[in-house]
Formats: sequence, structure tokens, C-alpha cells
Amino acid sequence: MVLRIFTDQLGRQIEIPFPPKKIVSVVPSQTELLFDLGLIDEIAAVTKFCIYPKIQMLNKEKVGGTKSLGLEKIVRIAPDLILANKEENTQEEIELLARKFPVWISDIKNLADSIAMMEAVGEITNTADRASNLSKSIETKFAALKPFKPLRAVYLIWKKPFMAVNSDTFIHDMLGFAGFENATANSRLRYPGLSVDDLKAINPDVLLLSSEPFPFGEQHKAELAEILPSCSIHLVDGELFSWYGSRLLQSPTYFINLRKQINNAL
Repeated sequence: MVLRIFTDQLGRQIEIPFPPKKIVSVVPSQTELLFDLGLIDEIAAVTKFCIYPKIQMLNKEKVGGTKSLGLEKIVRIAPDLILANKEENTQEEIELLARKFPVWISDIKNLADSIAMMEAVGEITNTADRASNLSKSIETKFAALKPFKPLRAVYLIWKKPFMAVNSDTFIHDMLGFAGFENATANSRLRYPGLSVDDLKAINPDVLLLSSEPFPFGEQHKAELAEILPSCSIHLVDGELFSWYGSRLLQSPTYFINLRKQINNAL
């Protein structure tokens, strides 16, 4: 067995069997990335939220949710690599796993971080060429986005209470690429809670209701239209604003079509 040392996005050095043959991925967007790098056979287990690609993930062993991992299952699998994320996973659980297994942790707040993650995972898994081609394609698609007329927007990820995002988030970076000025960017909290009065005071041009983690639907759109009658309110695909793996290939085209839809509604 060949062991190599890799540095994760927290600056931790991890000794990993190269290339790893038994990977547990506990982050949905990184699970999809592994598949797109041609590593379906190396994926030993995933979380219940790792849903893409749908057919291929059906038969993969599930090890709980991203923040409530089945630690005993993971120990039984004895992976030679666990792919985790600082925000999406629970620090206590990841630290417990890191005592027994190599755990590479991503920390992603913008497109550059996501590109770095993809290329690093390529290096770790001996799929560097595929990862480089993928990351270059994503960078090219984002670079080709033409500037949009800025619109002040609030992006809601939760209800009861309403929660938005500040500038220290990956979603904030994606909002910028889509031509939105994040109206809650300067909040002290990464995910600020907002009251109805807060929303009225902000009075954004656009209110974006994400499909995840809270599944906003038409009924919520109607409720919020009564609160903000002059605001353009839209349901949006949260995966294309928050998944930082290979799904980013789809985001630029989605942003273009979303802006066309919003511009037509204004």
C-alpha cells in the first residue's frame, strides 16, 4: 500500500492510501463529483441526502444524514478515505472519525474554493486529468456569463424563522454571478433570521425562495406576496446555488434563464 500526504482545505495534513479504493462521502455535492470523476466503484457509502446520480446511488450503503452520521456503520466499512465538509458535517462526529480513518475536509465559500476542492479530490483519487477538465469547463462557463443589471435580493433558505445568507457563504458568491446584490450580505450571522418586519424594512427587488434545505413551494410564495406585494418573488433551485461540486456545470445556464424569467416579471 502506497501512502501519500495531502492537505485539506482546513490546512490539515492527512496520510491517505493512494489511490483510495473505499471512499465514504458524507457530502451530497462531493458524492456527485466522485461519480463524475468515474469513481462509482470506489464509493463505499454515502448519506441519505446523496441522491445524485439517482440510479447509481440507490444501491450504495447509507450512513445517516450529513449532521447525524451512522458512525458504527462507517467504522464497520473501514474506509480508506472519508470526504467531509466543515459546514455540512458536525465537528464532533468528524473528529471522532478522524481518529480512526483519513478524513479530508473541504471548506468552501466561493467558486475558487470549489474549483480547488475538485482539483484536490482529483489528485487524491488519481483522477487529476478528469478533475482538471471538469474544473476548467466550469470556470469557462462562469467566465462567459455576461453582467446582469444588479437587483437587490433576499435569498431565503428556511421558514419559521425566515433565514437568509450573508457574504460569508457560497450562496452569496453564486448570487453575485447571477447578478443579485445580496441584501443581507452585511449581517453579523452567516444565516440571519428575519422577521416579517425585517423583510418589509429590507424591501428587496427580488425574493428568492430556495428549494432546500427548506422546500419552499407555491403556497409560501403566495403567503410572502401578501407581505411584500411590490416584490418579485421566485422559487429557485437551491442545488444550483449551493452545491459546489460538478453540478456547477449547470448553474450558469440556470442563472441566465432565471434572470430572463425575473426580468420578464418586473
